[in-house]
Amino acid sequence: MNKIAILTSGGDAPGMNAAIRAAVRKGIHEGLEVFGIYNGFQGLIEGKIEQLDAGSVGDIIQRGGTMLHSSRCPEFKTAEGQAEGLRQLRERGIEGLVVIGGDGSFRGAQALSELGFACVGVPGTIDNDIRGTDYTLGFDTALNTVIDAIDKIRDTATSHERTFIVEVMGRDAGDLALWAGVAGGAESILIPERPHDIKEIISRLRQGTGRGKKHSILIVAEGVMTGHALAGQLKEAADIETRVSVLGHIQRGGSPTGRDRVLASKFGARAVEVLIEGKTGVAVGMRNHAVIDYPLTEVFSRREGMEDGLYELSKELSI
Repeated sequence: MNKIAILTSGGDAPGMNAAIRAAVRKGIHEGLEVFGIYNGFQGLIEGKIEQLDAGSVGDIIQRGGTMLHSSRCPEFKTAEGQAEGLRQLRERGIEGLVVIGGDGSFRGAQALSELGFACVGVPGTIDNDIRGTDYTLGFDTALNTVIDAIDKIRDTATSHERTFIVEVMGRDAGDLALWAGVAGGAESILIPERPHDIKEIISRLRQGTGRGKKHSILIVAEGVMTGHALAGQLKEAADIETRVSVLGHIQRGGSPTGRDRVLASKFGARAVEVLIEGKTGVAVGMRNHAVIDYPLTEVFSRREGMEDGLYELSKELSI
């Protein structure tokens, strides 16, 4: 293998730049020519491909987002779009592709792999919802962003003796809400993987008030309902007044934590090694603190359940 390319796709996540940097410099270290594909699979179809050198990825390890930019590309889900992307790669003599992103990005990588092109996926998403790896790039940074917001909201909740609802990202996965809720001492945490009972939430709030508690924090993942919808339910069912904070896209931004930078460096370098070893249709990940690679098909199987122990612990500690 002499030439490889890298692209980022889907929602951005802190650590993507660090992974790009690692893949580029590892590739150059191994004697490869490395190309960057701008604007994800859309850019691949449009031929937005440029060769990168070591200097191209200088001073980006500390930056959030992705220097290669990103987009969503429905066209690449079609046979015609995939064929055009493949043509663009082969026309330039590129023999392997590193795809950094989430589930949708990995499906694009799998499609190219099934067409006979060597692809490896690097999990980059703040939701931590990629099956097969304990952690994804961006999760730790986003988690710390949410915790910082909860801490600041708690200050004003205490001052005004109010109940606050914090809505966080997580359409299908509740890792961010659960971890942030435990770390932030939330009274109730609503996640997509577990049913919720509005009566139980009210009971917990009243139990806290009964022992003299003056403020409360509730965390809700967007996949369950909006923060304002939860506020409406509490008002209607028990006349409980709340304030709502929707963190939104602030969770995706910011300089990656040290943990995400190191994880990205390991993932990016291992992705290049995987291509050199002649593997395709695989993802890199971390299990039990070791970097591994495993079939992309495993990513698309049914996701394992939420960490039951942590969810139960959140209830035990928020009495």
